[in-house]
Amino acid sequence: MKTIKYRSRGPEVRFLEEILSDMGYQVYVSNYFGLDTHHAIWEYQQKNDLVVDGIVGLKTWSKLLEQNPEVLQQNNKLLAEQDLIAFGNEYDLELATVKAVNEVESSGKGFLADGRAKILFEGHVFWRQLKQRGIDPNTYFNQQTSNVLYPEWTRNHYKGGGAEYDRLQKAINIDTKPEFEDAAYSSASWGAFQIMGYHAINLGYPSVKDFVQKMQKHEREHLKAFGEFLEAKNLIRHLKRKDWAKFARGYNGPAYAQNHYDVKLQRAYERYK
Repeated sequence: MKTIKYRSRGPEVRFLEEILSDMGYQVYVSNYFGLDTHHAIWEYQQKNDLVVDGIVGLKTWSKLLEQNPEVLQQNNKLLAEQDLIAFGNEYDLELATVKAVNEVESSGKGFLADGRAKILFEGHVFWRQLKQRGIDPNTYFNQQTSNVLYPEWTRNHYKGGGAEYDRLQKAINIDTKPEFEDAAYSSASWGAFQIMGYHAINLGYPSVKDFVQKMQKHEREHLKAFGEFLEAKNLIRHLKRKDWAKFARGYNGPAYAQNHYDVKLQRAYERYK
């Protein structure tokens, strides 16, 4: 594993923070190694008779994985080369293109350290989804629900990692009506490619619950949903032409240029090519 420390960034940091969070440490799960993670590692190293330096190198990684063997059980859920080849054949895409899109547009990996599909719950989407089901969200909006049900987008309530499942369950538990579970599942993005649940029916799934169940099985299911999404949004044509800007705009929205998604896609393609 890569050695990481305070101010490091990357998927290894997220993986570390997912493990620490599952162990009960109060850390914000992201791609950034902040002070909260630094303090958690100091505490962990002290408790486990390791050198207390805040650096997560081979010895600290080894101890963490030894104590959390379940994180390795998800290895049978990961994409393989043949999955990307099959995807390219299905959509008539060059393998280098498929690998570039998988690298840039996936969220590193599709599962948390505990084996559940990665999610992000969006309270403003939940607000809209309830309205679409004939339920007035204002009726349920109060101090207790305001971190999972709100009218406008904000990142202030994001928790990351497994804590997003706590937010999802809290939304479901607001009311016993089945519409709340359906709306909550529809209001989270799922898996490696973070496909929103409300797309499920349009992508050919019989229900959002069926979509959610499939997202828990394998990254292959995430890739399948991603392909269905690209086809539904008519984005495959841009990949065939290597028009990275149009593809990035269609998939990531108008902020794609600010985040250089088109540049990242082109660079990744040239590397795999």
